[in-house]
Amino acid sequence: MQVQFREFDPFDLWIWLDFENSLGGGELQYIEEVFNSWFYLGKLGAFNAENIQIQETGSELSYFDYDQNRLEEAMMAPMHNMGTFETLGNWGRIWFDLGTSDLICLDILINSLFQLSKEYVEIKSLIIGGKNEDWPIED
Repeated sequence: MQVQFREFDPFDLWIWLDFENSLGGGELQYIEEVFNSWFYLGKLGAFNAENIQIQETGSELSYFDYDQNRLEEAMMAPMHNMGTFETLGNWGRIWFDLGTSDLICLDILINSLFQLSKEYVEIKSLIIGGKNEDWPIED
């Protein structure tokens, strides 16, 4: 799966997927579930790089002293909105307003879609941002 970035606006973000083949019903459900799950986590503020204490600690977590104050003092970082996943031929697209989510959310999405592509639905390319000349966006 190739990953490309085009013009990036976190408040008006189109994500494009170019599939090896047009999607069947089961494959479409996998893709939609990834995006729905990603959005719900984002809506709850999960992608908040201000509080990634575990990641910053490393692999030794036995008796880790989690800083509750840091968790409570971190600014909110929720995603705001999500469109409906659409398909046209071998293409799929979906719109997001990432709100104040930190960009770690994109790493997590890319990792998820990469594994999905290896296991279930072959994705030729993932394009984050911009427009697709073959499939205009209505204002």
